This record gives sequence, C-alpha cells and structure tokens, in this order.
Amino acid sequence: MYGALLGDMIGAPYEFDQGDKTKDFPLFGRRSECTDDSVMTIAVAEALLDAREQGHENDEAAVKSLLVQSMKKWGRKYPDAGYGGRFIWWLMLEDSSPYGSYGNGSAMRVSSVGWLYDDINTTRRVAAWTAEVTHNHPEGIKGAEATAGAIFMARNHASKEQIRDYIEREFGYDLSRTCDEIRPGYHHVESCQETVPEAITAFMEGNDFEDVIRTAVSLGGDCDTLTCIAGSIAEAFYGVPIEMIEECRNRMGGDMRVVMERFDRMLCRNQS
Repeated sequence: MYGALLGDMIGAPYEFDQGDKTKDFPLFGRRSECTDDSVMTIAVAEALLDAREQGHENDEAAVKSLLVQSMKKWGRKYPDAGYGGRFIWWLMLEDSSPYGSYGNGSAMRVSSVGWLYDDINTTRRVAAWTAEVTHNHPEGIKGAEATAGAIFMARNHASKEQIRDYIEREFGYDLSRTCDEIRPGYHHVESCQETVPEAITAFMEGNDFEDVIRTAVSLGGDCDTLTCIAGSIAEAFYGVPIEMIEECRNRMGGDMRVVMERFDRMLCRNQS
C-alpha cells in the first residue's frame, strides 16, 4: 500500500489544480502529508486484516461491519484530513447507511484488496464490499473493482497490455487517450468515472514507479487521489524504491505505521 500512501502525499500539495501540470517538481516538501486518502486506505486495510484474523474474510456482513467501524474510527481520529462533505456527514452520524456516491473515494482507499486475495474474482467481490458501505452507486463500485483488479493483475505479473485489455473489457473505461491528450483540459473532478481511467492511463505511460507518480501529478485535477490510485497500481507492477518507503513512513503517524506493519507481516505470511 505504500504506492497509494506516497501518491496521496506527493499529490497533496497540487490538489485543486494548484500545480503547473508538469512532471518537474520536488517529490517531497512541507505540504507532502497524508490526507483523507491515506487515512481511509489505512482504515480499509485494518478492517480487512481484522476480518481475516477473526476468520470472517468471506462473510460479507461481517466484513462490511468491520469496514464501517474502522472507517468511522479513523475518520473521527483524523477529522481534518480533507474529506468530502457527504462523507464527513456519514462519518459523524450514527446512521451507517450508504449514500449512493460515485466519488473517487471508493477507488483511492481500496489498494489493500488488490494484495490480500488469491484470485481476481474474490478481489473484485471484496473491493465492491469496501465501496458499498458508502459509495454504492454503480460507478463508485466499478471504480473500486477496477483499481483493485489492476493491482491484482500487476502483482501477478500481467503485462500493461493485458491490464489495459481487461479494464476496458470488464469496466468499459476509455483508456485510448494519452496523458498529453488528457492534460490540457483536465480539471478538478471527484468522480470515479473521471479519475480512475486517468489514473490508469498515468500508470500505463510511466516508465517506473517515480515516473508514474510524476505523470499522474502532471495531469492536475484531484491529483492526490488520482496519484494515490496510479501509485497503488505502480507499486504492484514496479515495486517502490526503499528510500521512498522510508520517506513515506517518516511522514505517517505512528498509529498508521502499526497498521502497515501488520499488513506487511500478512503479506509475508501469504507469500511464504
């Protein structure tokens, strides 16, 4: 999940079209910090780890209950992380009903799903669960499934062409535009349908992990979330340089690092 967290941190200073749509910028600065994307990425990961350790990973109701608990806990712990208005309302109310969102929040928080399961059908099913607790609009669910599916394929050595073909076939996203074609008219928008395809395109064009991050930021728009999504796929495909992982950890809260350590241990167990 370091790819998602790094994408969020590095893109954060340039959110709301504050960048120059260039790949030439300092990777880390004073404002490179975790936002709501990182908080909710951690929250989803913790819920899924808890579900697995409790033996409930295949129980939709149990997983969704843990997701709601974790997201509300973390959201209330970090209330000023930059959540959207409707999500803040959901966080603070006792009512936990989903509210039909197709915002890109469902895709930016889903990266752990792409790593924790052994087949793409389970990956997509659990990704849908993580979306449905809030973002139960079909586009919100699709954004989460497409992102997790791309991560799953990337970590299992699929080529970029195979990932592109699968995403276009299964989700109907238009991945035909280049970043040079997207960049001039792209603006701040927070929907899955206008963020996930652009993030996947940035991943497709990048030459390594850092280049994917720089390419995603250069598109502008809601670029902390866009770069979070692109970075989560790039990590699975390229890996993340150790110095960037260390920088990420240094900029995370200690409570978040605890979850990341649990997550890393789980991945080591799964791969052994």
